[in-house]
Amino acid sequence: MKDQRGITIHFNDGSKMSLDFPKQSSNEAAAALKLDDVLKKRYMLFEADSTLLMIPFENIRYVQMYPAPESVLGHTYIKGASVSG
Repeated sequence: MKDQRGITIHFNDGSKMSLDFPKQSSNEAAAALKLDDVLKKRYMLFEADSTLLMIPFENIRYVQMYPAPESVLGHTYIKGASVSG
């Protein structure tokens, strides 16, 4: 689905959590503001299965999001990379 999004959060203890959700912003500028907000606050909030999930960055090793955005305004964004190892 074109408007479907997803995230996989890889935690420091080796576990991971995947979430699927609909597109949250109607335009790229609004999405950039939301990303900046998450980076400043250092946690992510999700409503999933009628519960609120708060995930602090201190518990996260890395995050994968799909689909990848065309650009990430205000940030260095290397495109065309491959994961190895």
